[in-house]
Amino acid sequence: MNGKNIELGRPRKRRRIRFSHRINYYKPRGMPLRDLEVEEISVEELETLRLKNIKDLDQNECAKKMNISQSTFQRILSKTYKKISYALINGKAIRIIRK
Repeated sequence: MNGKNIELGRPRKRRRIRFSHRINYYKPRGMPLRDLEVEEISVEELETLRLKNIKDLDQNECAKKMNISQSTFQRILSKTYKKISYALINGKAIRIIRK
């Protein structure tokens, strides 16, 4: 090779997030954050939850609003459900990160 970086695959689409979230952490009551393990979710993952569960849109509508494919939306949503469930069941804090 000639030393140039070559990107493989399709370029990533710019994903739309249509709300502002000011809270950075959720945690079990009565437990200091320093004593908890943390599960991280991105604002993108939070947006999938908002569109699907709060706005009550079907996955195709959600995907269009985020400017992604329906299969990508489903993959992000499933991953987010798993992270949130794991945190709730195991008493972990949830940190919302901005990428």
